[in-house]
Amino acid sequence: MGYRVLLVGSGGREHALAWKLLQSPLCDHLIAAPGNPGIEALGRGMAEGRVTLSKVGADATAKLVALGKAEKVDLVVCGPEVPLMAGLGDACAEARLRFFGPSRAAAEIEGSKKFAKDLMRKAGIPTAAYGAFSDVAIAEAFIDAQPGNVVVKADGLCAGKGVVVASSREEAKQAVHSMLVDKVFGDAGARLVIEERLVGREVSMMALCDGTRFVLLDSAEDHKAVLDGDRGPNTGGMGAYSPSPLVDKALAESIARTIFAPLVAAMADDGRPFRGLLYGGLMLTKDRGPMVIEWNCRFGDPETQAVLPRMGEDLLPWLLDAASGQLPLRSPDWLPGLAVCVVLAAEGYPGKVRSGDAISGLGGDGQLSGGDGETVVFHAGTKRDRGRLVTNGGRVLGVTANGANLEEARSRAYAGIGRITWPGMHFRKDIGMRGTP
Repeated sequence: MGYRVLLVGSGGREHALAWKLLQSPLCDHLIAAPGNPGIEALGRGMAEGRVTLSKVGADATAKLVALGKAEKVDLVVCGPEVPLMAGLGDACAEARLRFFGPSRAAAEIEGSKKFAKDLMRKAGIPTAAYGAFSDVAIAEAFIDAQPGNVVVKADGLCAGKGVVVASSREEAKQAVHSMLVDKVFGDAGARLVIEERLVGREVSMMALCDGTRFVLLDSAEDHKAVLDGDRGPNTGGMGAYSPSPLVDKALAESIARTIFAPLVAAMADDGRPFRGLLYGGLMLTKDRGPMVIEWNCRFGDPETQAVLPRMGEDLLPWLLDAASGQLPLRSPDWLPGLAVCVVLAAEGYPGKVRSGDAISGLGGDGQLSGGDGETVVFHAGTKRDRGRLVTNGGRVLGVTANGANLEEARSRAYAGIGRITWPGMHFRKDIGMRGTP
């Protein structure tokens, strides 16, 4: 049986999902809403004639449901978090469209950091001590009472940018003032979560969930800061590699047992069974083991661009089974070696960016001309303008390469980057080079 899939979103994560789904012999056709030039080009290359782009935006819930029904799709896959928080999953369920992703109630695990922290405390899941505040004076008093530095987080969705990892009480109080008084994140920052600053290495773990069961995917490490050496402001992610050398089989089993299992059970007990992709941002502390920094209710970006190229089997059956509440009790197969994804960003990112710059170095298929077969370019912020491929966002491209080892994967990724250019393009040169402490 062939399946028709509606993919919601337009970023690098969605391009990676489209790229992987279209490798499936079960995928007859993929409709991307709204998609991007990289996804569109798949329909002229590896998936000739099997891709359609729709002008329906990812935030147009009713129109997305109507599109799914009109196209008689067998599965709706949502990439970004905002449509999930807006209730796209609930609307699809009401229309009897099979949906990979959580309900609005379950998506609150990402939509409200206070909800997530309260649920973890109730379930006994290891996470940093915290408090929630909407009053500046009370928040500052909490900061003064802490024995060490803290992290200040906007409670709501901020596209990965609503977090300040403070190195002093003064910096933390500045963050409180910025969010509560200056309202730099609007309503998303009307309430804050302030928590102890954990020390260690961060890893990303993602799991496919069907409401009661879950299956972990291979680990990854994200690089959030904009500059080499993890310096500068946080971004949505400047690169990732998979797997993390820190997560062996024993640690993955411990993470599954002490973190993911109680979270999935707590969500079900709370009347919010989680179906879709559950993402855990974890800190590997030396004295307390793995602890949760954050939860996301969707595939990570750019972790997905590093994880999916290493998946050694068809992704589509896994998404169908999770959406149907029938996940198999086994783990996916993974290719040997590593994958490295390096994000190429526009001038000004993560602040105000310049758009409309012509991108050089890519062919008509949106990929490197004469590529080696181990490197793929995922489009995130691009568009076609009078036949030219131009920048159209902060994170513009992600260059991913597989290799037998880290050195080979990095070498291929950066060699590919060396063939791409536009005015103001910038990227980190140290993705994957943290090393094992």
